[in-house]
Amino acid sequence: MNKATKWEDISHIISSEYRKKALKNLQNPKIPSKLSKELGINKTHISRTLKDLEIGKMVKCLVPNKKKGKIFVITSYGKKILDEISKLENQF
Repeated sequence: MNKATKWEDISHIISSEYRKKALKNLQNPKIPSKLSKELGINKTHISRTLKDLEIGKMVKCLVPNKKKGKIFVITSYGKKILDEISKLENQF
């Protein structure tokens, strides 16, 4: 499996408001239900979004062996992606 390039990851994030909002709101560790409430997004969608971001190494689960009560936080790579997105958005 090929590792996505930084620009592919940026494109992947900006193509989904859910991914973008979730990434922006994980500066501090949160559980999916709290993130769901804060963003007004269904828990099922948040869970799928977090899994997608975790696969892309943009968020990390701090308690991966737990079935419930998982805690997620943005990674340094996720922060770099957000910084690039912010730069792009400020250009327009």
